[in-house]
Amino acid sequence: MVSPFKFLQEVRTETEKVTWPTRRETIITTIMVFVLVLVAAIFFLVVDQLIRLGVTTILGIGG
Repeated sequence: MVSPFKFLQEVRTETEKVTWPTRRETIITTIMVFVLVLVAAIFFLVVDQLIRLGVTTILGIGG
């Protein structure tokens, strides 16, 4: 069993080894995430509308 003090000391040592992203890298990757979310949302909207159109045409409803 490790003491809480020793544990926190080891955690601090490990976090010093981490390579943290720069502010610029964080902003760029955040923008990339938002753009990809937008692209995915538009893609699924189009696919959903095409499926809806196909199903309503095959079943002959809604028109």
